[in-house]
Amino acid sequence: MKRFWKDVSVEPASPGWTIKLDGRPVKTPARAALIVPTETLANVIAEEWRSVEGEIDPRAMPLTGFANAAIDRVEPDRKAFANGLARYAEADLACYRAEGPPALVDRQQGHWKKLLGWARRRYDVDFATTSGLIHVAQPAATVERLSHAVAALDPFRLAGVSPLVTIGGSLVAALAVLEKAMAPDKAWEAVSVDERWQLEQWGADAEAETALENRRRDFMAAARFLDLLD
Repeated sequence: MKRFWKDVSVEPASPGWTIKLDGRPVKTPARAALIVPTETLANVIAEEWRSVEGEIDPRAMPLTGFANAAIDRVEPDRKAFANGLARYAEADLACYRAEGPPALVDRQQGHWKKLLGWARRRYDVDFATTSGLIHVAQPAATVERLSHAVAALDPFRLAGVSPLVTIGGSLVAALAVLEKAMAPDKAWEAVSVDERWQLEQWGADAEAETALENRRRDFMAAARFLDLLD
């Protein structure tokens, strides 16, 4: 779809704020009203629409995409969506350490020890860690409490947490970003430690670097979306 509007505005709407194009409310892909919970988020989404030149590129409008997902994908069955994310509590990235080399193991430990330490204190849980990729079962109380934390989130926060979890492979890192216990850039360093290590060892690889940068961009956009909900 090409740009057809001249004016973009933000206006109050029940129960939040909506974005209008030439006075007409923006709709989600499922044709629901695009209403977001904070004026700050609405203003940033409005800037995405103001920045459109020529054809709409969804990749250049990530916050609009997250809001659409909250309304069209999450809200109709919030419980099922939350359950899907909660399953990451059973196999969090930070629980699986490399068997070697020692320098990589030390780097993982430096990042992931902080994450798990925070979660232990925050949720009063413990974690089973292992070397290698063989599945290690987590304590039932850990899975239950992390799952409860996810289940308590509203559709917009679930929509923002989801890419953090799926991109990074760590529910703990996503919750740390959500609760502002860890800055998004530090969380990204933690969840991307393996990929960055590989690039350092094997030298420049334009395709791999681009893929990693795209993941970083999406991760940071999701973190920004969550921040704008407060």
